[in-house]
Amino acid sequence: MPSELKRIIEQVSKDKRIDKQLLINTLKEAILNAARKKFRSQQEIEVSYNDQEGEFEVFEFKEVVENVTNPETQVVYEEAKKLDPECELGDSLGIKKDTSTFGRIAAQTAKQVIIQRMKDAERDIIFEDYKDRKGEIINGILQRFDKGDIIVNLGRTEAVLPIQEQNPKESYRSGDRIRAYVLDVKKISRGPQVTLSRTHPNFIVALFENEVPEIAMGTVKIHAVAREPGSRTKIAVSSRDSDIDPVGACVGMRGARVQNVVQELRGEKIDIIPYHPDQAKFICNSLAPAEVVRVIIDEANKTMEVIVPDEQLSLAIGKMGQNVRLASKLCGWRIDVKNESQYNTLLKEGYKSLLQISGVGAVTAEALYRTGFASAQEVAEASQEELMEAMGISEKKAATLKEAAKNYQTFLETNPQESQEASPKKESEKTEQENL
Repeated sequence: MPSELKRIIEQVSKDKRIDKQLLINTLKEAILNAARKKFRSQQEIEVSYNDQEGEFEVFEFKEVVENVTNPETQVVYEEAKKLDPECELGDSLGIKKDTSTFGRIAAQTAKQVIIQRMKDAERDIIFEDYKDRKGEIINGILQRFDKGDIIVNLGRTEAVLPIQEQNPKESYRSGDRIRAYVLDVKKISRGPQVTLSRTHPNFIVALFENEVPEIAMGTVKIHAVAREPGSRTKIAVSSRDSDIDPVGACVGMRGARVQNVVQELRGEKIDIIPYHPDQAKFICNSLAPAEVVRVIIDEANKTMEVIVPDEQLSLAIGKMGQNVRLASKLCGWRIDVKNESQYNTLLKEGYKSLLQISGVGAVTAEALYRTGFASAQEVAEASQEELMEAMGISEKKAATLKEAAKNYQTFLETNPQESQEASPKKESEKTEQENL
């Protein structure tokens, strides 16, 4: 019944969330294909939908002529006048066809087209639903394993948790609930492909956004995350409100908030660190719980030399270097950790090397040391402009000093077993040359 077809279209549109016009166009295409298979003629065929009657109508168009030479594409004028009294010779007349005469093959073709178009429409709708959820946390049920990957049932579609995005310390069984980060959503021929992750650093960010209202509202900001999945994570946080402690907000009352995150990550340790715009202070914070005595910054190479008390060297480095490695990732600087004893020894050796530069005595060595040149190597690697500016000397004297430092470095490289006292510096040159 026509009214029944209209009701079915509206019901499918509502249940499947498919646009009504898309359904109508799909049915029109299916009927058109069926009509072409049925009639197998050369004439033009058109399908239209009568919304009031709730039925599809099929028309074949033929040219109105005086004498018919091709019955498949032409209709005689007298016959055409009976169908449409206003038609004229040369007109293209639409003749309504009886769709009830469609055979089994034609009906099967229509069914296949309808099924395929509805699948395509559903895939498009699912893709539209999930493409904007990239970066969110989503819940699903483990459905099966596929070559190490986990297939997760999200309800309307399936997602994949690749083996490389799985926490190596976690294990699952079929039917387990999985909470993961939506890493990517792609549109492929089989439908939307949703890729999940439980190892991505942003998974930590999303978990804290769910647990800490201050982060969700933007009062507390997560600046950086460094993570070794299943083992340890460091996050750097700051607050826009001076009355709100960013670390305390993330920890929560009696540690409740951070414990919820730790529980979701199956016991992964989390260090919450106060962010500081001063990179030296930020790195000191990131190496916690170790205390930092001194930081030497090399901005050109983006490296920092961090000095800690002797008894805290192992604490600063961490088990298998994990603490300093995560701190380096968090800050984006290469960090070299030394204890005070090592540092003091290097300082003494560096100062001694300055005295071994030809033409440099105690006064010049002291001046070089005070201006930041802690060794002969640093003098050799400095530019003439840097030496001129730091020491207040002429270009010629700076060139002489640099060349002497390079000669000393060359001597050490070619005589690695020799002590500093065995340098090519002559005894007569050990007297301070005040002209430097």
